[in-house]
Amino acid sequence: MGFPEQKKALSLSCLLCLATGTAALLLWPVGGAEAQLSTADHLAEPGFWPTQINSTSAEFVGSQVCAECHSEIYALQVQTAMARTAAPVADSEVLKKISHLDFKTGQYNYGISRSGSESIYTVSGGGHSKSDSLIWAFGVGVVGQSYLFKRDDRWYEARATYFGSLDNLDFTPGRALSSPRDLDEAMARPVPVAEVMRCFTCHSTGVTTLETVDTSKLSLGVACEACHGPGGKHVEALREEKLTFGRFSGEVGKGLIFNPERLEPADSVDFCGACHSTWWDVKLSGGTGVPTVRSPAYRLENSKCWGSGDKRIVCIACHDPHHTLVREPQAYDAKCLACHASSADSKATATLPGHACPVSKSRCVTCHMPKVMVPALHYNFTDHNIRIVRAGESFPP
Repeated sequence: MGFPEQKKALSLSCLLCLATGTAALLLWPVGGAEAQLSTADHLAEPGFWPTQINSTSAEFVGSQVCAECHSEIYALQVQTAMARTAAPVADSEVLKKISHLDFKTGQYNYGISRSGSESIYTVSGGGHSKSDSLIWAFGVGVVGQSYLFKRDDRWYEARATYFGSLDNLDFTPGRALSSPRDLDEAMARPVPVAEVMRCFTCHSTGVTTLETVDTSKLSLGVACEACHGPGGKHVEALREEKLTFGRFSGEVGKGLIFNPERLEPADSVDFCGACHSTWWDVKLSGGTGVPTVRSPAYRLENSKCWGSGDKRIVCIACHDPHHTLVREPQAYDAKCLACHASSADSKATATLPGHACPVSKSRCVTCHMPKVMVPALHYNFTDHNIRIVRAGESFPP
């Protein structure tokens, strides 16, 4: 990740750029909590961790098999944005519904046109034009959707990304060029195969190599085994128990599948941070200020109330990864009041350490987790740095 554009993209948390692979050399507690780690540190440890490269696809069973026992969870999870975060361009819902997208900057025009199941990316300027057929789409388009294509057996990242708030194209985050050398540079950035596959480690399930783009054995999107690890041994044990005893005990196979819910608070947040950037991933990338709002794990662990790492404010305490993201502010009030007193007369206790808010006890996140515009992504993200926001204060790093 040594190219200037790539380093810049890390600080902007661009749609395609994943957690940094740089290992942390110094590990100490952050904000009084047990030590957070970089994703690279976690991957160096034994056992399953998201974004790891698996030695074989043989132990992956696929979500349809998981659904045999977990049908309700499966039915909900496949509707989430995470489950649909990678797709062949032919299946892109964004490009299916919009026949033409375009934007102009400087002397160059950027456009994507749909023809049947094919989406053609064209850049023109200076009397010349080039076109390529897009192959992969990453993201569902609520925030954005970015694209990869191939030319002369090399992979390229389009400099144009679709943004949901614009309902149109603009520069891919971190890829804007004020003075491209030529049409080729204006159009795209060459991407090594290993980097393409790092995109798939967060946008799909079951990556087994960084050496080749072979998607025939992948499950596109974040499926069950992306977070729970390969399920082969777990399923085998359960099926054997059912065959032997005619029923499931609920205990057999527990130790043969990974359950993120059992992680300690710091590891739990880092677990989600494997794709959403851990505290150390952001620090090692040099990210600071407004762009880091795109990294909720980092922002959360900068919160004063993170303290020693309370299980009530880890990511999954508020967000169930099996469900579509809840966007109504009032839906989170009960989570806030699990730590904060609801009455000004109440005194802080060990189990209810947070004082009552003097302003309100409803729609708490609208004040204490404000929306912040990240210009490169044209989107207002919720700032997970939980705090009392004061007028005129500098933005917390």
